[in-house]
Amino acid sequence: MPARIKFVVFDWDGTLMDSEAQIVACLHAAITDLDLEPMDDDTVKNVIGLGLREAVDMLVPGRDDRFLQTFVNAYRTHWFQSESSVLFAGAREVLDTIRQNDFLLGVATGKARRGLDRVLNDTGLTSCFHATRCADEALSKPHPQMLLDLMEALDVLPEETIMVGDTEYDMEMATNAGVAKIAVRSGVHSGERLNRHAPLICLDRVADMTDWMSATGLLSS
Repeated sequence: MPARIKFVVFDWDGTLMDSEAQIVACLHAAITDLDLEPMDDDTVKNVIGLGLREAVDMLVPGRDDRFLQTFVNAYRTHWFQSESSVLFAGAREVLDTIRQNDFLLGVATGKARRGLDRVLNDTGLTSCFHATRCADEALSKPHPQMLLDLMEALDVLPEETIMVGDTEYDMEMATNAGVAKIAVRSGVHSGERLNRHAPLICLDRVADMTDWMSATGLLSS
């Protein structure tokens, strides 16, 4: 257990927001738009958490940049036309409690900046986070750049930081950045997959964070 945590960084989709169905529907719609072979839900779900171009490259490998951008544009059209997803139950309260205990809060997400700004505005959480980083501003997970940039921006050390996420990509990014990690099973990757990366704990949902932080002495109230 890290001795002194100052900075808690959250993934967004599948960790704070229950957006799996929205993302899967928009990916399927883009696949249809481009006359590609249909894919099953599990195949599509597995790329959630990556940057969009990296996700497309995993779904349809070996295509050129023009194809990747066409797919990205189709996905974004559907996503911005779709109804916004909702936060997981208890997520807002967890963020409020952690911030009230004088922690810095951040987001490291596979979303593009425009997408993150939309959901931050929709949820009223824009002012909650001290720093955020998106996949179109840094290399995609599992590369550590998003975490490294966030820590540099807030003058925080890796040993003072925890990453909270629902995918192996989050766990690998944290490991690559030298940062402790907490897994949540509310997203697309199973607890078995997440536990391979030796998180401090694997929680059922982000709402359980405050109980865990209280039990470990990280929260004073």
